[in-house]
Amino acid sequence: MPFTALLRSEWTKLRSVRSTWWCTAIYLLAVGGSAWLAAASTDTSPRADVAVSVALTGFGVGQLVLVVLGVLVVTSEFASGMALVSLTAVPRRTRLLFAKTVVIAAYCALLTAVLVPICFLAARTMTAVPGGIPWADPDILRALGLQVGAAALVGVLAVALGAVLRSTAGAVGLGAALVFALPPALALAGGGLAEKASQALPALRVGEDAFLAVGTTWPVGMAVVAAWAVGGWVLGAIVLERRDV
Repeated sequence: MPFTALLRSEWTKLRSVRSTWWCTAIYLLAVGGSAWLAAASTDTSPRADVAVSVALTGFGVGQLVLVVLGVLVVTSEFASGMALVSLTAVPRRTRLLFAKTVVIAAYCALLTAVLVPICFLAARTMTAVPGGIPWADPDILRALGLQVGAAALVGVLAVALGAVLRSTAGAVGLGAALVFALPPALALAGGGLAEKASQALPALRVGEDAFLAVGTTWPVGMAVVAAWAVGGWVLGAIVLERRDV
């Protein structure tokens, strides 16, 4: 089967299940609504990038929805028995997993690309900043772009967890711990070791700062998320190749 046909097949699977549209609606409403609430609660800001970062904080919670979506792409197929059909049509399991990953990463990035202008407009409309909030500000463009890249990587990590564990509850729980619960918990614990552990987890980056976790520079933060996503995916591919259906 040509890879383009495989991608179309995976897209058909994704859009034909009800959970995809529930996750999509929750993600759009949660992140978009949070942007306007956060911006409305911040009357003034000294810098444009800070105002935009405040409006982007909804992505910190929204990433949990992406974890659920990415996990379900894999686990629901095994739970329903459709994996047998897919693996019969595509015996090369790594190729099948790669197609799923491309589709879910692209979908997560697309949804986030729709949301970042909404978050920008919320900040621009609700928050007073000296000089206004220009579209072309490099700091703003970087903050907006980080959300798209991070969303795609979270989707990759979620697919990887689903492939490794094959349990929806287990994979969602582990994903939520990695991207949402553990980074701030370790940050609050204090101490050098806990802070380094918080920085080493795939916490969402909002501008220069991590969402409730110990901050790093944005290149380091994105590299950490990418390392978790790629490492998890390689492990998932190995497990998928070696495990019986």
